[in-house]
Amino acid sequence: MPEGSLLDVLRKERLNLQLQLYVASQAAAGMEYLEGQELIHRDLAARNILVGQCYTCKVADFGLSKHFEEALYTEKTSRGKLPIKWTAPEALLHQKYSSKSDVWSFGVMMMEIMTHGAVPYPGFNHQDLFDALVSGYRMPQPATCPPSVYELLLACWNKHPDNRPTFYFLHDYLQNYDVQSENAYCEGDP
Repeated sequence: MPEGSLLDVLRKERLNLQLQLYVASQAAAGMEYLEGQELIHRDLAARNILVGQCYTCKVADFGLSKHFEEALYTEKTSRGKLPIKWTAPEALLHQKYSSKSDVWSFGVMMMEIMTHGAVPYPGFNHQDLFDALVSGYRMPQPATCPPSVYELLLACWNKHPDNRPTFYFLHDYLQNYDVQSENAYCEGDP
């Protein structure tokens, strides 16, 4: 696609909130489709979203993807490596993948979007991050992220996979998000 990966776009352009939520909505739509086809991506990140003209986004890189039935048993990835910073705790601990582990990854990808391509969990090595996630640590709210969007990220990172939103919900929420209402949001004293 002409613009490359979403990660490249985030790092070279300063997307405003409306564009951030637009590309996130498109990624959620793609994942909603995959969820409907009973596919688990297992490597969802900004680097694996391709951006075309007018910020058209497509989910890419299906090298780790599995059908729901194939993912019912536990397994290590064929390459022996996991994208640790994007992988849900239940997948790290027990190699249990589901559409809800993809939702966790979507939340991390949303953090990439809201921080203009910053690496998730800065300052954490893999073992410290693993320990922190199991203990309940979640990335803090970026200064430019509206509270309601951050609440959505926290929902994606719920420690109980069944309590995480569906991609249908994420797509609908992001597609219908009222950016204009956020213009009234003001940091500091009134």
